[in-house]
Amino acid sequence: MSDFLTFDPKDLPVPKLHGLMLGGVAPRPIAFASTVDRDGNPNLSPYSFFNVFGSNPPLAIFSPARRVRDNTTKDTLRNAQETGEVVIHTVSYDMVQQVSLSSGEYASGINEFIKAGFSPVPSLKVAPPRVKESPFHMECKVREIIQTGSSGGAGNLIICEVVLIHIHSRVLDAKEAIDPFKLDAVARAGGNWYVRAQGEALFEVPKPTGKGGVGIDALPDSIKNSKLLTGNDLGQLGNLPELPSPERCREMYQSPELQSFLQEHSQDFSAEHLAKLLLDQYRPLDAFALLMVHTNSKL
Repeated sequence: MSDFLTFDPKDLPVPKLHGLMLGGVAPRPIAFASTVDRDGNPNLSPYSFFNVFGSNPPLAIFSPARRVRDNTTKDTLRNAQETGEVVIHTVSYDMVQQVSLSSGEYASGINEFIKAGFSPVPSLKVAPPRVKESPFHMECKVREIIQTGSSGGAGNLIICEVVLIHIHSRVLDAKEAIDPFKLDAVARAGGNWYVRAQGEALFEVPKPTGKGGVGIDALPDSIKNSKLLTGNDLGQLGNLPELPSPERCREMYQSPELQSFLQEHSQDFSAEHLAKLLLDQYRPLDAFALLMVHTNSKL
C-alpha cells in the first residue's frame, strides 16, 4: 500500500485544491506590489504567486489571482491594466505585520500606505510610489498580462520588466552583494504560516562543479549502503568533484584538524556517526577520508 495520497485536481473543490497547492509549494517569495489607478490613487498589496524569470532582460512575474470566494479581481490587476506600471518590493521581517494588514479587503480608493502605516517615496521611472520601509525595490513596466481563466482561483500573470532597482545600503555586504542575514526576508507558506529567512533557517549548499560531482553512484558500496547516512549526507559526498585516492585519504585522516575532531568525539561515536557529524559541518572530504580509512582498517 502506498504511503502517498493521490488527488486529481478535477475532483477537488477549488478552496481545497488552493490550500493543498499553497501548502505544498512553499516557501514562496512575496511581491509587495505598489500600483496606481489612472487617476493616480495608490494601491498596495502582497502576492505570493511571484518570482523572477530572467535577468537579460530582467523580468519578474506575479499573479493577482481571481478571488476563490466570489471570483472578483483585485485593484492591483486593474491598475496594472490601466497604467502598465508597478513597483515590486521585498518583504523583510520587521514589516511583515504591516504587510499582512495591507492585504485586507479594503474598498477601492482606500490608500493602503496610510492604512498599514507605510511611508511612500517617489519612484524615478514609474508613477507608483515606493515603500520606504522595504530594503529592496524594483520599478517595473508591464510587458504583458496573461489571463489563465475566468473562474475563481484563476491566475493573471503580470509580466514585468525591471527598469530600475533600489537597494538599501544596510542589506549590502562589502562587495555590494545582498547579505541574506541583513535582508531578513519573509516568505509565505500555507494557511497563516510564514517563513523567516534568518538564523538556522539559512544554510549554504555548495553548487556542483562545472562538470558535476562524481555522483552517489560513484561512492563505494560500503558508503552507499549505510543505514545511518541520509540522502542529504550522500548528496554531499556525491558532490565531490573527484574521490581522493586511498593514499590521500590516509593523509587527510592524519591532518591536525581531523585528529583534533576525532580526539574530541571518537570515544562516544562510531566511525559512521563521526562522518555524519563532519557532514553536518559541511566537511565531505574529511568525512569521506574517515569512512575510507575505517573501512580499509576492517579488511
